[in-house]
Amino acid sequence: MLIVVPDVLNSTEVTQMRAALDAADWVDGRVTAGYQAQSVKENMQLPEGHPVATKQGELVLAALARSPLFMSAALPLRVFPPMFNRYTGGGHFGTHVDTAIRALSSTGQRIRTDISATLFLASPEEYDGGELLIEDTYGLHSVKLSAGQMVLYPSTSLHRVTPVTRGARVASFFWIQSMIRNDGDRTLLYDLDTAIQQLAKDAPGSDTGVKLTGVYHNLLRRWAEM
Repeated sequence: MLIVVPDVLNSTEVTQMRAALDAADWVDGRVTAGYQAQSVKENMQLPEGHPVATKQGELVLAALARSPLFMSAALPLRVFPPMFNRYTGGGHFGTHVDTAIRALSSTGQRIRTDISATLFLASPEEYDGGELLIEDTYGLHSVKLSAGQMVLYPSTSLHRVTPVTRGARVASFFWIQSMIRNDGDRTLLYDLDTAIQQLAKDAPGSDTGVKLTGVYHNLLRRWAEM
């Protein structure tokens, strides 16, 4: 399931975050790449644990907590602390699959990467190229969103970032371990939740809505891993 989450950050939040990030010291992005990804990755990153990354990551996490769409689509159990990258001057990331298990450098806690997230922090007109290309069973999807918008997609997907030939592509990226491991099960629950919410608007107090809500929670109870 590929989901676009609009307005995770407003324009003021994006501007303030960009100011902090643009003034920070960036390093070669290959420091966090797995063995296979190192050969196809060319970008800059803020190191995990960098004070600017930590502070801005906390703001991203607070914004996610305010997003009903994120909560419904991801059903998060754990979220890897948001990281930040920058692509310029032909920077790109070739086709790869994200590492299945990531460990927090601060605690060693392991997180299974069920869902990958990219939160765009540069507007499309600021740079040329830099499209996020995601492959799934329905084909190839090209994603280049407005600043403050985010895309969620299964971490099992092959994906890549095309070369940035003008300007700078700045984004936050991170992973989610969902309470629901299987993407197909998450999709069913998301579709059911969306239908229940629409029914609540169209027919408030409907007995059908109550029954469907019960089905949703019973499925969640059956499938959730805690």
